[in-house]
Amino acid sequence: MRRFIPISLGLMLVLGAVVLAALASSAAAGPERKAAASPPARQIAALKQQVRVLRNQLATTRSTVARLQQQNAALTRAGIARNLDAVKAANDKYRAVDAAVAAGYVPSSPCESSPAGGMGIHYVNAAVLMSGKFDPLTPPILVYAPTASGLELVAAEYFKPDADQDLATDGDRPSAFGRAFDGPMLGHSPTMPKHFDVHVWLWKRNPSGMFAQWNPDVRCS
Repeated sequence: MRRFIPISLGLMLVLGAVVLAALASSAAAGPERKAAASPPARQIAALKQQVRVLRNQLATTRSTVARLQQQNAALTRAGIARNLDAVKAANDKYRAVDAAVAAGYVPSSPCESSPAGGMGIHYVNAAVLMSGKFDPLTPPILVYAPTASGLELVAAEYFKPDADQDLATDGDRPSAFGRAFDGPMLGHSPTMPKHFDVHVWLWKRNPSGMFAQWNPDVRCS
């Protein structure tokens, strides 16, 4: 019996050592498992950045939707009428041709007419025309018709040079007030480029339509 006791004690010591090692390993692994279970700081920062990007995209989308809604509203019959009223109100001050001249508009054509009707005398504001900007409230051209009492403001005209100066193409045709510009067409003088334009008969009714080129009720003589 005695010779088996040392072996049993040794086995017990070995087993005890194994148990202690296992406990130590478990205790050490506990914080690691806990750390692994919670998201790392770098991952949290990345998620926050994604949230910021999504918020910015949402704000941009809302802005785009609002802009498109405004554009759609402007293209309704009521919207077009409001915009035309605004242009007329902004330029009523030029009913007297002297006021237009004082603002930089100068005569650039004779009184133009055709079998379809008259157009009148074009007064061009070079600064507005050369700016390349489209501002409906500031037309680059005002059109006056001769009457027994003097020149009468009859229309506003918007003008855009044709980008490729090719009458066979119209990829850059502009539009305003829900209406595409006429053209491209040849210039009306040697220095005028091929261009698009549209007349808006705000001060004299045109039987051919608000945006027609020629007005049967305008006469040059």
